[in-house]
Amino acid sequence: MQKRVLIRHKLSKIAIYIALISLAVSIIVPLFWVFTASIKENSEFYGNPWSLPKGFHWQNFTDAIEKAKMGEYFLNSVFVTFLALALLIIVSVPAAYVLARHDFRGKKILNVLFMGGLFINVNYIVVPIFLMLLGWNRTALRLFGRGLFLDNLFVLAVVYAATNLPFTIYLLSNFFRTLSKSFEEAAAIDGAGYLRTMLSVMVPMAKPSIITVILFNFLAFWNEYIIALTLLPGTNKTLPVGLVNLNQAQRGAAQYGQLYAGLVMVMLPTLILYILVQRKLTQGMTIGGVKE
Repeated sequence: MQKRVLIRHKLSKIAIYIALISLAVSIIVPLFWVFTASIKENSEFYGNPWSLPKGFHWQNFTDAIEKAKMGEYFLNSVFVTFLALALLIIVSVPAAYVLARHDFRGKKILNVLFMGGLFINVNYIVVPIFLMLLGWNRTALRLFGRGLFLDNLFVLAVVYAATNLPFTIYLLSNFFRTLSKSFEEAAAIDGAGYLRTMLSVMVPMAKPSIITVILFNFLAFWNEYIIALTLLPGTNKTLPVGLVNLNQAQRGAAQYGQLYAGLVMVMLPTLILYILVQRKLTQGMTIGGVKE
């Protein structure tokens, strides 16, 4: 009987390892293929697609940055993403802390509204957002002679931050609820007010959860396409929109190296960020589930 249990245990381990290895291969192989394709010359694409590049053709990145304006779009995405993250954290951390740790009139209504926001897919309300900004833009044109709300990277960052507030507040408030009240009581004995207690005691303890939220929202903002395409109808583009335009342009021009160089520019920041914060990410995903 014991031998059967040991055999089943070993077989289950082998099955898990096979599944994990298969998953890793399915992710690593396409990534490796994209990176190698980004440094190939066009002539190499007409042979064996799995062949290694004959050399390092870095001109693909130069052409993508200069000719396809991917460098400009990259800077736009960096500006929008980091501004949206800054606005989101500045608003969501105090809101989550207050909703989780303090009682006040209207708290239940606010919790219901934020919870309801979790079930609204932002892609379904892009048109109303666009029409609202279009109306404001026409008013700005009459008053100031120029539009202020469309084709504006700052407005796009505000929309990103606002539409991700429910998810962020939900995650952070759940973490704040797991913390013991003794920390706040000790801070109050030392003479700390609400703001100082939050900034000096609670926020440092919530760092793993905040890093998790930053990573999730970074991926959402960096790869977002529909809202950026709708709210930036002019010359300003973010990297995903520019990449789609590059894809459409290079299909006819057969400049595949530029296309894959653009793909690398989109993927590389997310990979680097994940490598840097993977430990904090794992800690942040599990720490809120343990209640002391």
